[in-house]
Amino acid sequence: MTTPVGIARIVILIGNEPLIKPLVDIPLMAKKTVDMLDRCLQAFIDRDAEAAKKIAREDDEIDNLYDQIFRELLNIMAEDPKTITRATRLMWTAHNLERAADRVTNICERIVYIVTGKMEEIGSFQLLRRTEK
Repeated sequence: MTTPVGIARIVILIGNEPLIKPLVDIPLMAKKTVDMLDRCLQAFIDRDAEAAKKIAREDDEIDNLYDQIFRELLNIMAEDPKTITRATRLMWTAHNLERAADRVTNICERIVYIVTGKMEEIGSFQLLRRTEK
């Protein structure tokens, strides 16, 4: 399921159900992800490898928001099992946004390759490798 389609399906499933909490972090994730994509496309048009690297590094912000949302929704579900279905749908939405930001990072890596001829992993995977050594 592609991200926009997945989120649209979730919105339909949520329908008019009452929210289990005010939506603050998910709209922020969406805004940041769309902004990353917009700037990524401009970096592609401009063949700007440095901009692409900068954009890709912003994925960590999205990952942190996702982790925060996930923990918060788990706590809500633990406190009130009646919220499990609604909370799970919000988790799916956050997950789809997180994956969209990951895909933007992948595009940014390809931009760097197009411009420099070098394939670089930018962001979390690169940091993970450093900490494993």
